[in-house]
Amino acid sequence: LRLRRRHRLALRACEGGMIVDSSFNLAVHALICLSHSGRSLSSEALAENICTNPTRVRRVLAGLKKAGMVETREGLDGGYRLTADPATLSLRQVAEAVNTRFVDCAWHSGDIDRDCSICSGMAGVMDALYRSMNEECTAYLSHITITDIETQLFTQKGVLQMDEAATVCRDRQDSVSSYNLI
Repeated sequence: LRLRRRHRLALRACEGGMIVDSSFNLAVHALICLSHSGRSLSSEALAENICTNPTRVRRVLAGLKKAGMVETREGLDGGYRLTADPATLSLRQVAEAVNTRFVDCAWHSGDIDRDCSICSGMAGVMDALYRSMNEECTAYLSHITITDIETQLFTQKGVLQMDEAATVCRDRQDSVSSYNLI
């Protein structure tokens, strides 16, 4: 029964589109906050700006810490601090640090043990297609840096400062908590 339930959930997710992990989005958001602030920020402060919970922030930033992009400090001035140069830190590096696959499907059609070429081969063909799409995404992201994203954010009209954005996030926290993030 448990396997069938998981299969149904994966099927439903793929029927509505591809499954995309939100870790990449969270990681980029956190890196932009750290770069812009120029100081250490706690997981609570980052979570408030990202509009998620501190535990989720700590889980995702563990990958960035392991990759040497951020460091953690304890104490009064504690929290996360950006150690990588945002001008050279590419979004590809961020995606790799948090093990992002941009295109994926947990459910496969067909059955490899069938005699039909379509039925037995479809999963392999689709997996190759997804792999190629992921390679294209990561190649594209190798040309975009954290500084590029930060520049884009702050050259748009009407961009909120971090404190203002945190207030907006607090105000909409009820609606955010209703989302089921991967």
